[in-house]
Amino acid sequence: MATQLSLFADDINDDERRPALSRTDSILVAKAIRCLEAVYLTKGDCLTSPQATRDYLKLRLYGLPSEVFVCLFLDNRHRVIRYEELFKGTIDGASVHPREVVRRVIETNAAAVIFAHNHPSGVAEPSQADLRITQRLKEALALIEVRVLDHLIVGEGETTSMAERGLL
Repeated sequence: MATQLSLFADDINDDERRPALSRTDSILVAKAIRCLEAVYLTKGDCLTSPQATRDYLKLRLYGLPSEVFVCLFLDNRHRVIRYEELFKGTIDGASVHPREVVRRVIETNAAAVIFAHNHPSGVAEPSQADLRITQRLKEALALIEVRVLDHLIVGEGETTSMAERGLL
């Protein structure tokens, strides 16, 4: 069963981030997440800015020591219904199960999704495995008429958007 992350940054365990992130920086990141969530997750605003989405996901995923695959479930106006950690893996991969993704999409009644995961190596380039799973998820969700808007990969210093690269 997928582990649900709280919508609020108070639940972020600073010990799970890389040691390079100081306590002061961790507190600052948590405050930034709370500010972004106040705008994008509680007021029901649409995610119309790719940069705001990128920044939010980077704050949530950067510095984690293992790969974490998350989903932003969106309504038909692209308002966030829920941010959820679906799969957690190791330092170089996470097993993503399309069946579980489809089940959560149906449970949340999402009309669209944005996927994201981190690369603990710091390199934000999509791997062949990333491209394959994104295509499988897109095909599975197309059967129930749910759009995959993007799949972002968070690395060190940058975040890569598969949509912007024409890979979706």
